[in-house]
Amino acid sequence: MTAIKHALQRDIFTPNDERLLGIVNVCKAGKKKKNCFLCATVTTERPVQVKVVKVKKSDKGGFYKRQQAWELRDLTVVDAKDASKENPEFDLHFEKVYKWLASSTAEKNSFISCIWKLNQRYLRKKLEFVNVSSQLLEESVPSGESQSVAGGDEDALEEYQELSAREEQDIESMMEMCEFAVSNAEAFAEKLFKELQVLDGNYMDLSKGHIRALQEGDLTSPRGIEACISASEALLQCMNVALRPGHEQLAAVNQQQKLFAELRDTFARRLTNHLNNVFVHQGHDQSSTLSQNTAELTLPKHSPLHRDLLRYAKLMEWLKNTHREKYEGLSRTYVDYMNRLYEREIKDFFEVAKIKMAGTSKEAKGKFGLHGSSGKLTGSTSSLNKLTVQGSNSRRSQSSSLLDMGNMSASDMDVADRTKFDKIFEQVLSELEPLCLAEQDFISKFFKLQQHQTVLPQRQHSYMVRLMMNKIFQSIEPELNSLIALGDKIDSFHSLYMLVKMSHHVWTAENVDPASFLSTTLGNVLVTVKRNFDKCISGQIKQMEEVKISKKSKVGILPFVTRFEEFAELAETIFRNAERRGDLDKAYVKLIRAVFMNVEKVASESQKTPRDVVMMENFHHIFSTLSRLKISCLDAERREAKHKYTDHLQSYVINSLGQPLEKLNHFFEGVEARVAQGVREEEVSYQLAFNKQELRKVIKEYPGKEVKKGLDNLYKKVDKHLCEEESLLQVVWHSMQDEFIRQYKHFEGLIGRCYPGSGITMEFTIQDMLEYFSSIAQSH
Repeated sequence: MTAIKHALQRDIFTPNDERLLGIVNVCKAGKKKKNCFLCATVTTERPVQVKVVKVKKSDKGGFYKRQQAWELRDLTVVDAKDASKENPEFDLHFEKVYKWLASSTAEKNSFISCIWKLNQRYLRKKLEFVNVSSQLLEESVPSGESQSVAGGDEDALEEYQELSAREEQDIESMMEMCEFAVSNAEAFAEKLFKELQVLDGNYMDLSKGHIRALQEGDLTSPRGIEACISASEALLQCMNVALRPGHEQLAAVNQQQKLFAELRDTFARRLTNHLNNVFVHQGHDQSSTLSQNTAELTLPKHSPLHRDLLRYAKLMEWLKNTHREKYEGLSRTYVDYMNRLYEREIKDFFEVAKIKMAGTSKEAKGKFGLHGSSGKLTGSTSSLNKLTVQGSNSRRSQSSSLLDMGNMSASDMDVADRTKFDKIFEQVLSELEPLCLAEQDFISKFFKLQQHQTVLPQRQHSYMVRLMMNKIFQSIEPELNSLIALGDKIDSFHSLYMLVKMSHHVWTAENVDPASFLSTTLGNVLVTVKRNFDKCISGQIKQMEEVKISKKSKVGILPFVTRFEEFAELAETIFRNAERRGDLDKAYVKLIRAVFMNVEKVASESQKTPRDVVMMENFHHIFSTLSRLKISCLDAERREAKHKYTDHLQSYVINSLGQPLEKLNHFFEGVEARVAQGVREEEVSYQLAFNKQELRKVIKEYPGKEVKKGLDNLYKKVDKHLCEEESLLQVVWHSMQDEFIRQYKHFEGLIGRCYPGSGITMEFTIQDMLEYFSSIAQSH
């Protein structure tokens, strides 16, 4: 600004016999930026006239011209807008209000100080200074001067300072470098003017207020922190001024640089000590509120701590740019104290979650081995591998006993327990998620690690944030794994709930930031959950393979067929609209193939129940389950189950019906054999063993009464073979009726073709048969 002031004095004010005493670079507030200069001047002739002159640079030619002038005696109010904060705006009230925006607050304050001095010296009128710091006005008038200001020399207004010996040497050296310095003084002056213009235009002096803020500013109050931020930014701007060659040799420059370095070190030390204390005290204060949060399975919120610390974010950025070692030391201190705080909070939080999962009774805690906050699991799992198939009469008791094996009972209690577990697990994840995201967001802002910054590559910023998060939350992953192990031990089907919930939270976290700590940690835990899910499926398959059947009781619906149904019902409810449906579909295929294979294995080994009955009942149950649940990936297996059920139903019906009309069956089988050998049907009656007399003899052995008796015995036998659960007795009985009628019509057809005109008929009619089947079914 000194160079500009010199140029304006030479070109504008000297020709008009005026002296330039104050200057500020301004533009009109709120309008498009068109810079000009406001100049405070006095005339060299008496009586002295004091003016405020507006000077603007010409659009053409680049020279300065006088645009407008006001008498200082016409000025009524000087409004600095804000006496406490840095604000470059100010108003001057002449015949109207002129609103200005200075290029810096320091320039504005200097200009207002000059106006104050000129008024005190030459006018002594009542001029109102609004929103101007009294300290600024006090600094404008040295002590003892206020009484004699009118009698002083106007030269005191100029900020003249005698050159030091070092500065005289520097100028002499510069003159020696310029050969024309003596011969052409005007050219040398122009060169010196340009050098000073560059230096003065870029180099800023720190105000006394800035220096005081750096040395002793209050780092606890909002106003004090703002003052320190403003001072630190001004200091950094001064230190980063680009000097031209030779400027660094100036004594004044060296002196200023030394002062700046001392101020930087002093403030960095003060800031580091203060923030260290804040970290320590905040950590202790937060820990006192842990007990009241954990009882409701909620984690303490750290937003007040984050809000308080974020006031220092700009100062942390300053420290990062000026004192990297102190910045990194503060980062380590923060991580260390927050790690201790979060470890206590998270451990207590997970202990409450485990107690809620296992039940609050001593019996439940003892059963699942909860000892203290460590959450270690104890106890034997050998009971999980024990399974025996008993008779149908003990089916229900057996199903209830399978609780140790995966809580497979479909009772209301099981559903309630699983729903309770699902809610607890979701609550745990829902509490952890915002906690981690809030802490990560705070770390990024406070330690200035946002990805949009270009000081470091984006990948390195993400790595540094993740590294800090890993250290702060190093207890989350082991605690989650411990909770998952407990849930899996209580009920292996909990792995279905956990797989869906964890997959959803991983999917959500990855959509926000795939490289974040939360995404990585939940992704790692998801691997454990998926492994438990696979283990649950493998365990069920292994139990199928190890099944033992009773030799004394009928088989009925096999336990693993019932468990597959319950598994599928539960899974379809849990996985509805889930992200990882593919995992379930793969598990379905593995399970159903194992079910098919082991049903056939048990049917082949069965001694008490016919193979066809075991196959028919179990594949009917499987077909009904798949039809009801409409599991699309098992459509082929559903059709296969129906085919197996139908085939074995037909096989069982035919094999069973061969016994009530056994001799009649044998007789007509012989007739069909003769026809097959080439005997014409109408000539069969001439065969000795198959003549009309033999036919009448066989038919006579099956009067209606005997047929009904045989059917009644057949019904009882079928009833003993079939189980009650599947309710297939009436289906089988109706199929037998249809098959019996088909055989009856077949026998009648053979009699008509092989014994034409003989008048031989069966001892009972189809109507008789229908009455037999109906009355037998009703009587039982």
